[in-house]
Amino acid sequence: MKVLLIEDDSDLAAAMTAFLSTRDFVVEAATSIQATRKLLPLTNWDVVLLDLHLPDGNGLDLLPTIKRVAPEACVLILTARDQISDRIRGLDAGADDYLVKPFDPDELLARLRAVQRRSSGSASAILKFGSIEVDLSKSRVVVKGFPVELTSKEWALLRVLVSRADRVHTRDALLSALYGFDQETDSNTLEVFISNLRKKIGRNCIQTLRGIGYRFTGDNE
Repeated sequence: MKVLLIEDDSDLAAAMTAFLSTRDFVVEAATSIQATRKLLPLTNWDVVLLDLHLPDGNGLDLLPTIKRVAPEACVLILTARDQISDRIRGLDAGADDYLVKPFDPDELLARLRAVQRRSSGSASAILKFGSIEVDLSKSRVVVKGFPVELTSKEWALLRVLVSRADRVHTRDALLSALYGFDQETDSNTLEVFISNLRKKIGRNCIQTLRGIGYRFTGDNE
């Protein structure tokens, strides 16, 4: 899941980025409205964490741009406890949720998991595909009743694929979800991870559409 964090507090931004990165989220941080406008078009964001008080303006002013440039991204407002009017304005302007500062890191993870469930069209944290069961909240995969051990990158890749199983994911989009859009990777890195997932979950669980991308099928044979 790719997260754009818009936060001008450098210490908080660094702590959030480090925390989410250890949970295999790909995080890019922006400290101003101007920096955000440059980052928004560069990739397909899943979530935007939006602070309201930025050095060059009100974060609420970014909402129309976010909704236009990244229409599929969920927007979570970051707000102080006494900013009730801003929360209401933000939700009315199209934000999906808000987090009250200071917030617990586990609450942030819970909100991000809820975003994943909404994007997958499921109200449950557990996604089922035949005999394959993926628990987004516990980062756990069970195939035919037996747990499957995945590396952190294998899990990150699987999470992207199952969260939008109806979608064909391009190679570039999957690499971006794993590493970020500005990081160098070996040419066959993605194929190695996909091969590993097929060995562990099922050789037909991921369909290759040559020249287009990959799609999760849920077939564990």
